[in-house]
Amino acid sequence: MTGPIDQEAVAPPGTRHLVHSHAKELDIPGTLDLTPKEGDDTGYGQALYPVPAEDPNDPLQWPNTRKTLILVVCSLYSFLSNSALLGPSVYIGIYAEEFGVSFTEASNLISYANLAFGFGSLLLVPSYHKFGRRPVMLGSLVLYCAGLLACAVVKGYEGLMVARVVHCFGASVCEALPVQLVNDIFFLHERGKRLGYYTLCLCFGATGPLYAGYMLAGGYSWRLFFWVEFAFGVGLLIMAFFVVEETLYKRKSPAPSIRESSESQNGDEKASEAVVETQQSPNITAIPPRKTFLQTLKFWGTYDKESEFFMMIARSFTYFLVPHVFWVIATYGIYIGLGALTFNYIFPIKITAPPYNWSQLDSGLIAVASFLGYLFAIPFTSSSDRLAARLTKKNNNIREAEMRLGVMLPVMLLAPAGLVVFGFAAQRDLHWVAYFAGVIMCNFSAYFYFTFTLAYAIDSYTANISEMLIAMNLGKQAISFGMGLDLLDWVMEHGYAVMIAGVFGAILLANNLALGVFMIWGKRIRKFMATTWLARVHQASVKEVATH
Repeated sequence: MTGPIDQEAVAPPGTRHLVHSHAKELDIPGTLDLTPKEGDDTGYGQALYPVPAEDPNDPLQWPNTRKTLILVVCSLYSFLSNSALLGPSVYIGIYAEEFGVSFTEASNLISYANLAFGFGSLLLVPSYHKFGRRPVMLGSLVLYCAGLLACAVVKGYEGLMVARVVHCFGASVCEALPVQLVNDIFFLHERGKRLGYYTLCLCFGATGPLYAGYMLAGGYSWRLFFWVEFAFGVGLLIMAFFVVEETLYKRKSPAPSIRESSESQNGDEKASEAVVETQQSPNITAIPPRKTFLQTLKFWGTYDKESEFFMMIARSFTYFLVPHVFWVIATYGIYIGLGALTFNYIFPIKITAPPYNWSQLDSGLIAVASFLGYLFAIPFTSSSDRLAARLTKKNNNIREAEMRLGVMLPVMLLAPAGLVVFGFAAQRDLHWVAYFAGVIMCNFSAYFYFTFTLAYAIDSYTANISEMLIAMNLGKQAISFGMGLDLLDWVMEHGYAVMIAGVFGAILLANNLALGVFMIWGKRIRKFMATTWLARVHQASVKEVATH
């Protein structure tokens, strides 16, 4: 291996190839120099980023098989937890009758669970930053399974509400941890695709009402759904124990890039002599051995003394002031609140009443439309990575965070149009195909906005990713909770067309049009944010940077 590296490392015989890179972030966060140098490994012909350490235990150096298995576990967790959250929406009528509550109170079993699904990250994200990803993930799965078991056996409305909050609180980490792990173990050119897989599984969880509806035929009432979710949860817990290795890793900034930059800019003769001297007398560092399989199973002993648990919680609220982060929050909150909850609340009520008169067993079939919408988006999973790589090459290997956003333009107006179709279908009792068409249009667009706004925010603001994820999860669940809490009352009072097609459609349209703002002025916004007091606060407290 050759190249401008002033430090050698001695690898034990038989050690697998360790990747190298000299990529670097420039003065503006989200603007990168991916020019490959001699000896660099590349992706799409560009230097790898973040820059990995010369250590086989660095998650960026792990084999692709290990990385893929971790992503599979996290994605399955996202699928199960989201299906457990939304599945009982088809039971709103059953809950109202069994517990003697109104439809709105019955729907609160989903709304308050949804709130816990987001706000749990306020405690769990700082926990996995301080105590490690692995123990927190395993602990959250235990809490998730315990809550599901309680849901299956409780007798009253209050008990079911508590059990719902418990299992959704435990699962709330799956809203942040997959994103964190993608940053921990994958390079920049892989992020869009890997986040896309996670997003697909999260979105496919919206098909939960379909399974929940048909499980009523099993003769065990609505409780069978929670028993099945519990069984799969236990299976995933066992799989996670053997597959998910600790990915918390302290990676130092690569000194060679800094030294090389100093020479090229200043032409300092003494600095050049120092480099020559270092090359003549290298500081030989032995590469540590890769941990054994048994060592990777350890789930204790990881403790970051520098991590400030409560300050991390407090600082996370400052990320609401970062435009890129707020756009992700608004996107998720609006799509979940106005899309998923609207569809899952309204369709079962409409379709089981005249003129449709479908059975309660079939009321969850709207999930088929959700599934199709996301399924049609699968071929575009890697589209933002490929577009960004192409534009980076044309820009002399200088990468801008906004380069991945262009793939969202074709679907910008599709989701608002889908809400219009669904709203008028409900208002005028149109054929059931119209309901399905509206959901497919909305969810096809939602996939693009879910995946690529998230990737864009992480590309744009790389300091303290964990704190950013807390803000994202709190914000989006708060928005979706507020929009879903009295949704049925709003619709019944003002009409389906006015609320869904008119009000909800307009809100979603405004959010989607923000794409143009970030494509045109995104870099200027990043440059401005880098000079504010907010950037200074975050940089002064950096404990984790996704770029080094």
